Amino acid sequence: MGATFDYTVIFMSDQFSTPLTSDPLSIAVRQRDKDVLKMVDEALSQNRGLLAYQPIVQAQRSDRSAYFEGLIRICDPTGRVIPAKDFIAEVEDTEVGRRIDCLALQLGLEALAEHPHLRLAINMSAKSIGYKPWNRVLHRALRKDSTIGERLILEITERTAIVMPELVQSFMSEQQSRGISFALDDFGAGYTAFRYLRDFYFDILKIDGEFIRGIHASPDDQVLVRALVAVAQHFDMLTVAEFVETEADARLLTDIGVDCLQGYYFGRPSTEPVFRLDSRKTA
Repeated sequence: MGATFDYTVIFMSDQFSTPLTSDPLSIAVRQRDKDVLKMVDEALSQNRGLLAYQPIVQAQRSDRSAYFEGLIRICDPTGRVIPAKDFIAEVEDTEVGRRIDCLALQLGLEALAEHPHLRLAINMSAKSIGYKPWNRVLHRALRKDSTIGERLILEITERTAIVMPELVQSFMSEQQSRGISFALDDFGAGYTAFRYLRDFYFDILKIDGEFIRGIHASPDDQVLVRALVAVAQHFDMLTVAEFVETEADARLLTDIGVDCLQGYYFGRPSTEPVFRLDSRKTA
């Protein structure tokens, strides 16, 4: 019996004596992630970022852009874009994530100042509300040109909005008085209680692409999106369908009553958007 007991102890000791960190693949992945995060940190320090602009079109007049969304892109020293999937999950809740929000806001405000007729949405985490550098970027631009606020839309993801609802509500109320609009991004992807829609007073509700792709062939998604549109209309919010990729989906969403459409069917994110090309032609 003693021998069996000793064997078991030795077996368990051997099982746990080799930590997972010694696995070559794990070490390689961790080193790669560390290198990518270092590269992102250096890129932010050197302002190596740019915005890719994607049009959001009116459902009833898809040849007209209602506004654009500016999507941040971080570049390596050669100018190549570092894929967001390689780092965004690691930095989203860190100061690096806040610095990415700062750079996105700064670039967006510069675009708004350069193009007086542009209306632009910029993504942010609710965690950036209390980040002083982010607030300094915003307030400095508003002091310089108060009309910028009327053309700026701040998109807050559903997931981060519900973490600190009181802070978000207070921030939105203050900024809406300056003309800034707010969009609730990726709605339906999380677990937001509908009462938050009543409390937050978002101007725009963006329906998550999970319910949009292939909606023309999905009766279940059609029911869900109709319900979301009805809720948005009740709270006087503009609706935007994300990830619209086919004519059939676009036509159905228009029939359902979605106000605006966004997706590859109408335009991919581009660093040379139509409004920028047009301004060069008239310069």
